[in-house]
Amino acid sequence: MLNKGSIAIDGPSASGKSSLARALANKLQWVHADTGALYRAVALSLIKASLAEATDNILCKHIKDQTISYNIRDNSTRVLLNGEDVTDILRSEEIGRTASRISQIPCVREYLFHIQRSLGEKGEVVMDGRDIGTVILPDASLKIFLLADVRTRALRRLSELEQQGIPGNLRDIQNDLEERDRRDRTRSLAPLIQAPDALLLDNSHMTIEDSVKWILQKLPN
Repeated sequence: MLNKGSIAIDGPSASGKSSLARALANKLQWVHADTGALYRAVALSLIKASLAEATDNILCKHIKDQTISYNIRDNSTRVLLNGEDVTDILRSEEIGRTASRISQIPCVREYLFHIQRSLGEKGEVVMDGRDIGTVILPDASLKIFLLADVRTRALRRLSELEQQGIPGNLRDIQNDLEERDRRDRTRSLAPLIQAPDALLLDNSHMTIEDSVKWILQKLPN
């Protein structure tokens, strides 16, 4: 079993990265770090300031005045925005769309890079995102690239929203996911790609428990 290692899970939006990473971290009794939540916290900050559509220069100036951090509680990470725990209000589609757009902006990625890297280097962490195995933790003990077909992902996202009492439309969600996929894969800075040494896992027809078992079998001794 890994000791003081790290596991990187990358994949497109709504592929189940966070749910899988959380379950895996619980199994290993490690910390789970959802890096997408950091981008959503930045997005929330911009929306609150009515700057979601601002130019990159204005956006970057705004971010410098914000404090975003992780707080570890019961082996999971809570996201703080200027000292306030905003973890439970980050899952709306508006925040998700804004987060996807700003994730392409260099100053945003630079601002969040060190937060992610410093946590990952502490070890015993399962970190999920879109560039963990390629940029944030290139030396991770195990790297997983997670896939699921877009309709399955749309259904998962719709279910997630419904559980939170947030209305959603399946077709709109699927169209949005396809647009995010295009943007993530074609951006010039840290595009969504499978690391050469990452294992590919298509979980379209797998439960979280099945996926956890699959990964546990791949752990180096």
